[in-house]
Amino acid sequence: MTPKINQRKKIEAKNTQDERRGRGRPAVFDRATALQEAMKLFWERGYEGTSFNDLIAAMGISASSFYNSFGSKEELYCEATHSFLEWSGQWFFAILNDPSIDTRTAFARLFEATAEEFTRGDHPLGCMISLAGTHCPPGMKNIRDMMAEHRAFSESAMAARIRKGVMDGDVAPDVDCEMLAAYYSAVARGLAVQARDGAAREKLSEIGRLAMRAWPMAKSDVRE
Repeated sequence: MTPKINQRKKIEAKNTQDERRGRGRPAVFDRATALQEAMKLFWERGYEGTSFNDLIAAMGISASSFYNSFGSKEELYCEATHSFLEWSGQWFFAILNDPSIDTRTAFARLFEATAEEFTRGDHPLGCMISLAGTHCPPGMKNIRDMMAEHRAFSESAMAARIRKGVMDGDVAPDVDCEMLAAYYSAVARGLAVQARDGAAREKLSEIGRLAMRAWPMAKSDVRE
């Protein structure tokens, strides 16, 4: 019995040494792919609803690889949020700032694109930014503030486009640009909630078209 015990101890000792040597050496993995999986999970479940074990399982990495590559759950969330913003910003700003169309057309197309993007089948429904960080405990104030800043940035971009429209003459000069932007920003966030609740793409598109009826007409559009 003694030789077997000694042999088992040698094997256990070797495994322990291997584990020690392996610590701090993250397994080889595709970081960009892992980040995308984390983004989708946060998008679907929110920050608090996503556990550490959920993350490493979805990302296909070990705990040590996670800490070595992403630091912490909060750091990963910030990075995943910026990854989402880079992706969504491509279509959002391309439409909003398209120089070939007037301001009203830009907003109308933006709502059509929003209806499509919020209901695609290759990622979670709705919008990661619109739905995130609205209910947080005091200890997560930094997360709440970060998401509020992202939402404010999108709204300010809308206001800037409307002000440009005033300068270009396709928006009435007496329009309250900030308030109009706040209205359409609120509509867009509402579409995110509708999409998360399972609303069809056509319903979202119709809501967008209805919202565009509130667009203030320029003087040249008003018949005497």
